[in-house]
Amino acid sequence: MADNQFDIVILGGGSGGYACALRASQLNLSVALIERDKLGGTCLHWGCIPTKALLHAAEVADTARESATFGVDLSLNGIDLVAVNKYRDGVVNRLYKGLQGLVKSRDITYVEGTGHLTGPNTVTVDGTEYVGRHVVLATGSYARTLPGLEIGGRVMTSDHVLGLDTIPKSVIVLGGGVIGVEFASVWKSFGAEVTIIEALPRLVPAEDEACSKALERAFRKRKINFTTGVRFASVTQDEHGVVATLEDGSTFAAEIMLVAVGRGPNASGMGFEEQGIAMDRGWVLADERLRTNVPSVRAVGDIVPGLQLAHRGFQQGIFVAEDIAGLNPPPIDELGIPRVTYCEPEIGSIGLTEAQAKERFGADQVQSYEYNLGGNGKSQILATTGFVKLVRKVDGPVVGVHMVGSRIGEQIGEAQLIYNWEAYPAEVASLVHAHPTQNEALGEAHLALAGKPLHAHA
Repeated sequence: MADNQFDIVILGGGSGGYACALRASQLNLSVALIERDKLGGTCLHWGCIPTKALLHAAEVADTARESATFGVDLSLNGIDLVAVNKYRDGVVNRLYKGLQGLVKSRDITYVEGTGHLTGPNTVTVDGTEYVGRHVVLATGSYARTLPGLEIGGRVMTSDHVLGLDTIPKSVIVLGGGVIGVEFASVWKSFGAEVTIIEALPRLVPAEDEACSKALERAFRKRKINFTTGVRFASVTQDEHGVVATLEDGSTFAAEIMLVAVGRGPNASGMGFEEQGIAMDRGWVLADERLRTNVPSVRAVGDIVPGLQLAHRGFQQGIFVAEDIAGLNPPPIDELGIPRVTYCEPEIGSIGLTEAQAKERFGADQVQSYEYNLGGNGKSQILATTGFVKLVRKVDGPVVGVHMVGSRIGEQIGEAQLIYNWEAYPAEVASLVHAHPTQNEALGEAHLALAGKPLHAHA
């Protein structure tokens, strides 16, 4: 092809964009990948990886603090946040260099700069046009705030708090979803007093209600404060701290406030609407094959309505590359995308909640079962509580798996196979689950749902 003419031009080098570029290159398609900031996007530099590094440091702190429980005499002398951040940044930098090397090793034209969609087949960067038979929009998301709530000073988003080099004595977390409970968990482990404000009736409101109740019990035990069911009204700040006021008049004071009310689509100011891309409240609309209303333009990741998860964007990027290459891959089932919340205790889930299943199939057509981790040897060794909850259609497959417990997110791999392969409880019950592992809890839950409970009451 001529210079700056490609099979695919990708705008955005995050999980969705770089996955699309790598897979397209494998399939012998010519690719231009355009990124205005750092290759790897939010997940690698400001989201998944740095926050999970902090959560691991928090786990180490808790292990030291609670070591006497296991007969080990340790003392926790404090948290050196500068050193924690150095460890975190080392993890990010190693992955960043590896990703840069991977993209460089492929036949991918990597363009650093801010791109604008200037035609149905054209992205322009600093006056240079990159033309593709197909254009893939993968511009990611940004940390949202609430109308009238200004970010600045002691009122911060998750992007800003990653830059802190000291641990605040007290924190208000506005938002009890995934980001909010993860940061609340970190700060409590690091010794801060934490209060979560969630407008909806329960923490992690997108999860099965049983998971919310279990997390709330665990947070109470950890002395993480939270209020639910009352909306935030306003916040004031001075040189000493912040005061948040709720609509019922109650107030909460702390050194800083983290605004964790979700992420919005980063899809404005880049020419999408001007080129006729159908949008809704900032989101780019796409069908199940990730096609926009403009035939040559696809969209993947956080700008497309649905779960805002790096692995969703990653898989969508692969899907789009394969679809453009004519491989006709099956559409991605959004419910079949695994979800993990990495607070302590962790939450892992996939498929329908019990309430969603009853709404879809009818209450009399849904059966559920909770297997308590009290009967699981490895969970007792880890001194964690929680459960594995299964939701199935009566006389049908498992349509939802919901788990709570320390490190339980590691079990989401088998859970997603169970859901995506439409397994019946008896089929999973016949598999051998290694002992002693938390993975056994999945096996035990399916044994019980198949009518033959062993380490569980009927």
